[in-house]
Amino acid sequence: MKKTALLVVDVQNLLVEYCHQGEEIVERIKHMIAEARTRELPVLYVQHNTGETDELALGSPGWEIPASIKPEETDPVFHKMTPDSFYETGLHEKLQSLAIEKLIIAGFQTNYCIDTTSRSAISHDYDVILVGDCHSTTDTSVLKAPDIIAHHNNTLSGFGSPKHAITVKQSASLWEA
Repeated sequence: MKKTALLVVDVQNLLVEYCHQGEEIVERIKHMIAEARTRELPVLYVQHNTGETDELALGSPGWEIPASIKPEETDPVFHKMTPDSFYETGLHEKLQSLAIEKLIIAGFQTNYCIDTTSRSAISHDYDVILVGDCHSTTDTSVLKAPDIIAHHNNTLSGFGSPKHAITVKQSASLWEA
C-alpha cells in the first residue's frame, strides 16, 4: 500500500464563510483529519496569502484556519501566494522526506487551488484522492458552485499520467479498501 498523507488546502475562515456549504465541508474535513490521525497518516496544511491589504493577508482573521481543525504543533503548514500548493512552498520536499506516494486532497477553492494542486501533484509523481464532497467554491457569473464542484469532480476523475492518477471519492467511502 502506498504511503498516504492528508493535504488540507486553504481551509481558512474567509473561504469557509464565502464558499458553498463551507461549514459542512469543514465538519467533514474535521472527521477526515481525526481518521487520518487514527491511522497515523501525516496531516499537512496549506494557507493562501494574497497580500498585505487583502482579507487573506498573512495573520488576518480571514487567513486563519478554523479552530475546529487547527493544526497540531507537529503538523506542517505551508504558505503560498499562487493556486499551486507545490510552487515555492517546500511541500514537495516535505512529502519526499516522509516518503509519501499518495495524497488525499480537500479544501477550497475547487476551481482554483484544488484543481491546480491536484494536477500539480500528478506532475510531482503523486497519486491523488480528491475527496469529492470535501472541496467547494463560490458561484461565478457563469456557473453556480454546485455545478463547478460537479464539473471538477467529473473532469479530474481519472486525470493523470501513465504512472499516476486522480481518483475522486466521497468522504463516506474514503477509508474503504
